[in-house]
Amino acid sequence: MSQLKNNPVIVTDYDPAWPDIFASLQRMLVCALGDTALAVEHVGSTAVPGLAAKPVIDVDVVVRREDIATAIEKLTRAGYKHTGDQGVPDREAFRQKGDLPAHHLYVCPADSAELARHLAFRDALRRDAELRDAYGRLKQRLALLYRDDRVAYTEAKSEFILRHSR
Repeated sequence: MSQLKNNPVIVTDYDPAWPDIFASLQRMLVCALGDTALAVEHVGSTAVPGLAAKPVIDVDVVVRREDIATAIEKLTRAGYKHTGDQGVPDREAFRQKGDLPAHHLYVCPADSAELARHLAFRDALRRDAELRDAYGRLKQRLALLYRDDRVAYTEAKSEFILRHSR
């Protein structure tokens, strides 16, 4: 928890380099996982052109439910540390290797509600510039309000995300 307190919430303008950073992570993950990965999805705010975001790439690796343990094993061998589901069913989290660009990595079964929510919200923001801009303004306001409290920042965004990820 202390790591979160020492890491302030900073939301920046959209960076056109984010898709390229994701693509490099995607290539590395596909090499590490082989056919265990059904897809490697760029999710979260950095996946939405024009949206302000924390400069951290969110990545969901999609696997068959029966391949979750295999994916965990392969990612651990590739240098990631498995940190469990962190209270979110059907979403296994990993701490990144130190030499890679900042990113959050999750493994989700293809039928995961969390994966469906991530994709639905990303796609809604990509389709609707007004929604994207409203979310960007909310994130910037919350980043100022909760600069030193990542948990409160995340919780304060939750209602907006849930309302628009159906």
